[in-house]
Amino acid sequence: MKKIFYILTAAMLSFTLTSCENEFLEKQPNEELSPEQVAAAAAKDPSLLMGSIAGLYATMYDTGTGGISDDNLDHDDFGQKGYDIYSDMLASDVAVAGLNYGWYETLVRHQSTKDFTRIDAYKPWRYYYRLILGANTVIDALGGTDAKQIEPINRLIMGQAKAVRAYAYFYLAQFYATGYGTGSEKILPIYTSTKVPNQPKSTSAEVYNLIISDLDDALVNLQGFKRKSKDQIDQSVVKGLLAYALAARGATPDLNRVVTLTDEVIATGGYRLMTSTELVANVDPETGTVTNSQAGFNNVANPSWMWGVDLTIANELDIVSWWGQMDIFTYSYTWAGDPKVIDKSLYDAIRTDDIRKRQFDPIGGGIEKFYKGDGYTEGSFDLMPVNKFFDPSRIPGGQRTVITDYVYMRIEEMYLLNAEAKAKLGQDGPARDRLKEVLASRIPNLSYLDALSGKALQDEIYLQTRIELWGEGKAYLAMKRNKATVTRGENHLFEAGKSFAWDSDELTFPIPQAEILNNPVLNN
Repeated sequence: MKKIFYILTAAMLSFTLTSCENEFLEKQPNEELSPEQVAAAAAKDPSLLMGSIAGLYATMYDTGTGGISDDNLDHDDFGQKGYDIYSDMLASDVAVAGLNYGWYETLVRHQSTKDFTRIDAYKPWRYYYRLILGANTVIDALGGTDAKQIEPINRLIMGQAKAVRAYAYFYLAQFYATGYGTGSEKILPIYTSTKVPNQPKSTSAEVYNLIISDLDDALVNLQGFKRKSKDQIDQSVVKGLLAYALAARGATPDLNRVVTLTDEVIATGGYRLMTSTELVANVDPETGTVTNSQAGFNNVANPSWMWGVDLTIANELDIVSWWGQMDIFTYSYTWAGDPKVIDKSLYDAIRTDDIRKRQFDPIGGGIEKFYKGDGYTEGSFDLMPVNKFFDPSRIPGGQRTVITDYVYMRIEEMYLLNAEAKAKLGQDGPARDRLKEVLASRIPNLSYLDALSGKALQDEIYLQTRIELWGEGKAYLAMKRNKATVTRGENHLFEAGKSFAWDSDELTFPIPQAEILNNPVLNN
């Protein structure tokens, strides 16, 4: 399939579409339409909106979706996985071990979280509100937020649009606020239509009520939906997003529902936990080749991946991508001198008998001996995730056009959220049992868990969440919902050894200057 572009609105909203099924889109790939024109076209042929939904999903991995202009593209601006890196760095589980090129410097120095004029404070805001605008364009074309859909295709479109809108508001609430859905503190403007003017900030409770309402509606509308590819949102993904939102709000009824939702996904979603041979690349000590081809977090066909995207040459991603920032086996910043590594304290906290410790090259691990011709010296690969995330060719700087895939959500997250919710509800035994299911193929002897209860058990689940999901953008969410304090390990370039509470200014973005200047009613 070829890559085509279809601009849905004239209000700075541009979506990259990858579907070439619709003849209308092929004939007019560069047409600019207002929300009213989109609604008029959809009234004649609702299936046209499927292209709009495809555009929303493409925005999640396209470049330049958070910046000011395509002519001034920042190389950390590539959709959701870009902000997964932001969040992992704010949570300090990902450490920047070199800054030859300077991407992420203002972020890891905590300048972007304390200065509302910084572009890094603006990019997540623009990206998520861009998704909200796109989702609202689709929702308006179907009659608005409260319109009931009768036609099956309209139900599927509405369900996905509302799920995207909820996902965007959830991440905005994480990045730009510390409230958790029950308070009167005002945090974000809410837009549920393209027809309304600038809005003032709504309360934390109002934002979370919208997130949960949208996801509940999506659950109903997506009943029976059999998606064609994992980049689309189906009921299992909606349940996962809803579990995250409810776990973040954290009231007792919310936690009980987290248990129910995650139990359902585990039992009926059709996914399974990754095995030991899938979790870690086994490297031949003599040749450096990988002996288990199924290893590596690089293929959307992985049976544990619930939501992700199959990247191909047609997507035209290169150094401006998650792989371009994180993988030494991609033509990347990590390869060129800006390595991203696991926080040394977190690495030390991984048990020596835990297979996941081998996802990272240990200090003095010696992997560089296989790449002598590339000028690597002892310690060049220390604590890099070389056996978790890697292009299968394993040639340093080898992957130029990115075809290794993106993961957004996998089944292990449901197990860990389930265990966390049960532990917070005082169900220590069931929480331990669920945690053991995840760790059974990772740690040979789990007897140490039997002695854990209460806060100690909750802390262990939080630790295992950070280890299991390292580099996947989930540590920040876990830090905030567990109200944790993070302490930077010794291998951080800046503020090593310093501690930051979950609600500190350093870990939450301010509302950016652009919004303050352009929204005169923001603080009304």
